[in-house]
Amino acid sequence: MNLAFRDIRHSLGRFLLTCFGLSMLLGVVLSMIGIYRGMVEDALTVARSPQADIWVVESGTRGPFAESSRIPGDTREAIARLHGVTSAGALTFQSVETQHGGQNLRLYVLGYELDRLGGPRHIVAGRPIARSHYELVADRRSGLSLGDRLSLGRNSFTVVGLTENQVSSSGDPIVYLTLRDSQKLQFELAPSAARREMARGAGVSGTNTVNAIVARVSENVAPGDVAEAARQWKHLAAMTQAEQENILTRSVVERARKQIGLFTAILLAVSAVIIALIIYTMTMDKLREIATLKLIGAPDRTIIGLIVQQALAMGVIGLVFGAILITLVKDKFPRRVILEPADGLALASVVLIVCVLASALGVRLALKVDPGEALKG
Repeated sequence: MNLAFRDIRHSLGRFLLTCFGLSMLLGVVLSMIGIYRGMVEDALTVARSPQADIWVVESGTRGPFAESSRIPGDTREAIARLHGVTSAGALTFQSVETQHGGQNLRLYVLGYELDRLGGPRHIVAGRPIARSHYELVADRRSGLSLGDRLSLGRNSFTVVGLTENQVSSSGDPIVYLTLRDSQKLQFELAPSAARREMARGAGVSGTNTVNAIVARVSENVAPGDVAEAARQWKHLAAMTQAEQENILTRSVVERARKQIGLFTAILLAVSAVIIALIIYTMTMDKLREIATLKLIGAPDRTIIGLIVQQALAMGVIGLVFGAILITLVKDKFPRRVILEPADGLALASVVLIVCVLASALGVRLALKVDPGEALKG
């Protein structure tokens, strides 16, 4: 006879209601882990999209994703001539906000050279950009459809292709433009500003500026050696793809990682307190039954097993319900939620440990029960 099962069946409604409440809490814990995984994946998506080995940026900066970087557009030719470089491309990055369908739309504009590195890797609908001006490829999260017209700056662009899961580290959907269009959008002054600069004698700078140069190297050349050669130009900084990804994960999303980690730890602590209080209350409700078990000679391990098994059942059922709930609603979140089996197993291990520790309060109360309580009226 399993005493824990029989006791749960005796108060099944209250037990399931408690498990459902706990599942909501553990579901939030699991979603926090998934949100962090999604943030890291989103941050790395734009850096991995060009499939580059080397990133060249302005000297003294850590790349276009961590801080502003501006270098001359003709730097690409210089990088392409380095030993071991097989292909190179110039890129621009810019966050913009525009109107579409009567609503504000925030986008991350990525400009690239046609037939060079940096363009969208996978087009899920439509086609890639074929014209040198006024066409764009957008991510589906932008809400844009094929054939839509979108105003960016002083020009109107037609959506000719759609990508999927192409977003910036801040979660803004990416739109791809040709390099010339993106340079005009980012660096070209408005007519009034240009006239003002001319009046002050400052002149108007050209738009042949980019934020980064990406390059691929041959298999028999180490990317670190090419990056070191690029750093010989004092106005340039260079890093490998691994270094760029490390900057993104350690710098751009580091604060979010700490905040989500702290929030997750707090939720686990709250879960432990809730389980401990529930088990303590359930133990209080059956003190007389526990006293009866002691009176008839039941060993302490039977009573301890009763309480610990109930706590473990509560944690397991709550975790399973929580995982099912988050799996059903994760696509409704504004940010991508990635649920990995390894994270689920790690959380399950933590929950089991928390349940065992939380049951200690109930076990302590049960072991202190006097068998004589069973004979009292």
